[in-house]
Amino acid sequence: MIARSFRDLKVYQASRDAAGTIFLLSREFPSEERYSLTDQIRRSSRAVKAMIAEAWGRRRYKAVFVNKLDEALGEATEAQSWLDDARDSGYLLPEQFDALNSQYDSIGQMLSRMIDRANDFCKHSPATDYRAIPRVEEKASTSQQLSNVKEFFV
Repeated sequence: MIARSFRDLKVYQASRDAAGTIFLLSREFPSEERYSLTDQIRRSSRAVKAMIAEAWGRRRYKAVFVNKLDEALGEATEAQSWLDDARDSGYLLPEQFDALNSQYDSIGQMLSRMIDRANDFCKHSPATDYRAIPRVEEKASTSQQLSNVKEFFV
C-alpha cells in the first residue's frame, strides 16, 4: 500500500498510540509532577508524531525530510528518558514501562529506516533541479492588495 497521508504511516500510527497511552498513564502521576515530568513526557511523546507529520509535508526536499525525521527520533529518545524517570519514581509499573519502552524502540527503528531510505519517500529524485520545475508566477501587486497586507507589517 502506498501512503497517501502521514496518517497511513505505521510509524505515525505507533507514535500516536504511544502518545495516547502516555497521556492516560500520566493522568495518575502526582500533582507535584504536573509542570515537570507530566508536561515533559506528554510534550515529547506528542512531538514524535507531530514531527513525522511535518516531515511528510516537507518531503519535497530530502534534507528537510531527513531533518524532521531526525528530530522525531530525538523526541522519541527523549520520551524514553522521561519514561525512565517515571519508572524510577514508581509512577509506572514495570510492565507499563516495558511495553512503552519497547514501543519507542520500534518507533526509533522505523524512523531510522525511513531516514536511510529517504529517497523512497521524497517527491522528487535527489538530482532534481528545482529551478526547472514550473512555478506559478506572481502578478504585480496592486495598491489594493498592498493595503490589504499592511496590517501584518510594522
